[in-house]
Amino acid sequence: MQLTLDADSAVNLIRSYAPGEVRVGERVFNANCIITADALIENWNGADLEAVFTLQPDVVLLGTGEVQQFAPREMRKAFEERRIALESMTLGAACRTFNILVQEGRRVAAALLL
Repeated sequence: MQLTLDADSAVNLIRSYAPGEVRVGERVFNANCIITADALIENWNGADLEAVFTLQPDVVLLGTGEVQQFAPREMRKAFEERRIALESMTLGAACRTFNILVQEGRRVAAALLL
C-alpha cells in the first residue's frame, strides 16, 4: 500500500509497505528492521531487544506481518521493566501509526518483522 503525506523531509517516514517489504524514503527493506525518526536498523534479529532499547523510544510498534501476533511474555516483561510501551499490530497498522506518531514528534520506533 502506498502512503502519501505532506511531511517533514528531515525524518524517516514509511512511504509504502507490502508483504515482506517496507519503503522508507527511497530505501527498500526486505528483512526485519527498526525505524525511528532519525535511525534505520537493517537486518534486525527480532530477539535482539537491546537494539530497540538503545534507541530510547517511548513506544515501540511491533509490526507482525499480515496477521497480528502478540509479543511473547518475556518480551513484554522486558519492555515493561524499562517503562517502554509495546504495541503489537499488523505490518500495515504499524506503518500507518508510526507515520502519525513521528509527525506528532513522539519518540516512537517501528520494529517490523518482515
